[in-house]
Amino acid sequence: MAELIYRNDLASPADVEGFIMEGEAKVTFPEGRMRLENALDPALGQAANFVFWCPAVLPDCIRIEWRFRPLREPGLAMLFFAASGLAGEDLFDPALAPRSGEYGQYTHGDIRTLHLSYFRRRYEDERAFHTCNLRKSRGFHLVAQGADPIPDVEDCKEFYSLSLTKSGPDVAFAIDGLPILAWRDDGKSYGPVLGGGRIGFRQMAPLIAEYSELRVYQL
Repeated sequence: MAELIYRNDLASPADVEGFIMEGEAKVTFPEGRMRLENALDPALGQAANFVFWCPAVLPDCIRIEWRFRPLREPGLAMLFFAASGLAGEDLFDPALAPRSGEYGQYTHGDIRTLHLSYFRRRYEDERAFHTCNLRKSRGFHLVAQGADPIPDVEDCKEFYSLSLTKSGPDVAFAIDGLPILAWRDDGKSYGPVLGGGRIGFRQMAPLIAEYSELRVYQL
């Protein structure tokens, strides 16, 4: 039976005390839900994007659940997970290079992580065919892809329940109970299988989105 090991309602400023922001963003809590929005002009490109890291260092073999609602497009929402230094250091070890939200720092820097982009409304060709993409870093390795069932903002009237499972080499993702993608890491093609680490919410400007009810279960 899964055991709840981390719970955060993401309902007030007190809930995100200890969270670490890389880049610049506005974090507010209208109606008791965390709202994230870029603080810099989207014309700055990657410099306008950000990552908001949860303070908990999580083990392997977990299920991460959270609720999500997009409020403004275009943009992209992503979750980093199993994140650590290349040699297994904590993600915030002072020996690691500073990060400021620019994507290349996370894909080609001195960290390793898995990252799931689950709401993509950034590029014109992607708007015609929405997908959820799972990548492994170091590098920019697309390892799994599935259809994105979340509608565009104008038709999105509610929160969606997201569930991400990471258990050794196996990763699976579902939205409102609908399986979206699954992948098994062979530990060879793109480096060794990742274990535990940190999780972080990433957004690409000018997306505005709300989050609530973050839960992590040990499997």
